[in-house]
Amino acid sequence: MARVYVTRTVHFNAAHRLHNPAKSDAWNRRTYGRCNNPNGHGHNYALEVTVAGEPDKDTGYVLDLSDLKRIVQDKIVDKCDHAHLNMDVDFMQGVLPSTEQFAIAIWRELENALPAGALHKIRLAETNNNSVEYFGE
Repeated sequence: MARVYVTRTVHFNAAHRLHNPAKSDAWNRRTYGRCNNPNGHGHNYALEVTVAGEPDKDTGYVLDLSDLKRIVQDKIVDKCDHAHLNMDVDFMQGVLPSTEQFAIAIWRELENALPAGALHKIRLAETNNNSVEYFGE
């Protein structure tokens, strides 16, 4: 049978501050520029979650999209939308919230909530020009 890839896209707004506490303030300002603003800064994120598998013989679905929508909403959007990643999001505590690290953390949040092996890719766009793709370990 054919392997099919199904993608759900969601949008949310979140703030973060890029700051490595192991480095000096000067290093952080030089490295992160305006992204090191002490109060943080925000983005309008677009998150694509791709699952893969063979369509079920009875339903024709790889995964019911209403289930995928609910899982992404519960695990990611409800926790991150209009939140500060450094301070408000449980799965981001102690994580430097670069887009790369955020994508990995999102993967880890979703991986166990989806059927085993279903999660194929996370694509997280921080801006229209900058995005990260993560395919797991």
